[in-house]
Amino acid sequence: MIREDRIELNKRFIKVFKLLEERGDIVKNDRNGKGMGDFAKKILGNRAYGHIIRAYLNEGDKRCLDYRQARILCREYGVNESYLLEGTGTPFGFDLPESSQEGESVPTGNILFTTVEAFAGATVEAGSFATEDYERFSIPGLTRGNLVAFPINGNSMEPIINDGDIVICSQIAGVHELKDNKIYAVKNNGSLWVKYIQKVPNTKGRVTRLKLISANHLEHDPFEEDVNEYTRLYQVIRKISDL
Repeated sequence: MIREDRIELNKRFIKVFKLLEERGDIVKNDRNGKGMGDFAKKILGNRAYGHIIRAYLNEGDKRCLDYRQARILCREYGVNESYLLEGTGTPFGFDLPESSQEGESVPTGNILFTTVEAFAGATVEAGSFATEDYERFSIPGLTRGNLVAFPINGNSMEPIINDGDIVICSQIAGVHELKDNKIYAVKNNGSLWVKYIQKVPNTKGRVTRLKLISANHLEHDPFEEDVNEYTRLYQVIRKISDL
């Protein structure tokens, strides 16, 4: 009998697989490195094991992904290991830094504040959330986990978000969760923007680009960005302004 934790692991695998398909990292009938055989080769070590992957994806099948294969999947496709193995966080979310010294006190709070100044319309170093100094804090009434906060530098979102405001964001799983004309932080290929977002589908209806629109449209024109394997999306859920 399959253990309950393995069944739950496999359910998360199915969700991750669908998200990877949505992002274009997996294309089932592709012959250029992204097909089911290529996926099976990376995860199971054999291109001929595509039928096993399909069994994992069938919730009515008794076969389930194991933890070794799950770790390989995380390494090969940049999946959040805490999510896939333990159900913590989001599929492609960042992992909150932990204390590196035994006995060192861990700061409290569910919101990670990064010292990186995230320019609205400028760039930051890729991965800076994980490498910069950080603090954690909390706000009454805002209890969900894995939130990130950073300061805005620039006037592209004025008067909605002003220069010097701090925005608090919650990562979403993918473009399927985007709602048009809402404000998101879009992290893509080392760049970070805070904008109103509109989905731009291709001729087949798949969202392959995003239209980024500034509140200060008189000074900042809208532009489009490709959605790719590096795209990370954060919904802006709160701002903190000086009095």
